[in-house]
Amino acid sequence: MSELGWLRRQAVGWSLPRRGGALGPVLAGLEFVQADPIRAPARAQDLVLRQRVAGYRAGDLERHYPSLDLDEDYLYAYGFTARRLRPLLYPRHNRHSADGRYVPAGQAADVLAFVRERGVVHPRDAQAHFGHERVENDWGGASSATTRELERLRHHGLLRVADRVGGIRRYEAAAPPGDPLDPADRARALVLRVARTLAPVPEATLSVAVSHLVRWAAVPGARPGGRPVIRDLLARGEVAALDVGGTRYVWPADLIPVEADPPARVSILAPFDPVVWDRLRFGQLWGWEYRFEAYTPAPRRVLGYYAMPLLWRDKVIGWATCADGAVQVGYAGSAPAGRSYAAALDAEIARLNRFLGRPG
Repeated sequence: MSELGWLRRQAVGWSLPRRGGALGPVLAGLEFVQADPIRAPARAQDLVLRQRVAGYRAGDLERHYPSLDLDEDYLYAYGFTARRLRPLLYPRHNRHSADGRYVPAGQAADVLAFVRERGVVHPRDAQAHFGHERVENDWGGASSATTRELERLRHHGLLRVADRVGGIRRYEAAAPPGDPLDPADRARALVLRVARTLAPVPEATLSVAVSHLVRWAAVPGARPGGRPVIRDLLARGEVAALDVGGTRYVWPADLIPVEADPPARVSILAPFDPVVWDRLRFGQLWGWEYRFEAYTPAPRRVLGYYAMPLLWRDKVIGWATCADGAVQVGYAGSAPAGRSYAAALDAEIARLNRFLGRPG
């Protein structure tokens, strides 16, 4: 087997189970699922979980979130994190204070006290109590001042998302943090966590993906970016590496290589599924350029508004779109010949329809 073939086998085998499990245990093992609000045909987090959870239906994560050991938070992207990661994620360095600590003051302190008193707070409840002042947000638009404070308090781990009502976050006080971990230990653990999710991942991709995590951990004297932490993990033997075509791939050294041939299965993946998340790896492993075009002007789209990568065995051979109840498939080359592929594609479309609650 070629080195690229070996990497393809690990990329699929380490991420996608041969059979699905129950929602709670699967989430405990994953520890992170990226979220995205677009529904075409379903949110990214649901599309990711349907490939890993037996009998999963669109919306199950949101329905069960209050009873699951999860937070909405940011790892290498925004999504759902296992609550046991909180000691690694907090405290986050506050660049606006001399000592790097975040201590709420003024309206932030008042909003925190309000949430602690009320239990679970919807942003409109905070607005009704504190007023409807508008401020500029990070994207140049206008947001409620109290909503901005709620999000800042969540970012620094003092609040958490309790649930959502109509897609809007409701907040509650987070459990008090314990003694902070050593920043260097935190940084190494966080880099390993992301490397495990995306394994095998190009070192350059991993370095960028974890740079904010390293910054938030505030390692004394550390150089910016994730590469120094990755090199430290390589020196410690906690990360393994393979150079292919000028790209160094890395992964946690305790991952057991997948030797078995991939199952004869078709999987329609979310655009943010870990299997296809990194576009550099995608192009090297599968030999064509996949683009997420939801934010591309319609006349410039090639694959479609929400084109989902189409995986056959351990090769991504094309894409699928799902609009108006019909699944349309396109190929980077030609469709595989033979009955086994055609039957596997039909079975995957049937699974997708069950997941969406559609007949057939």
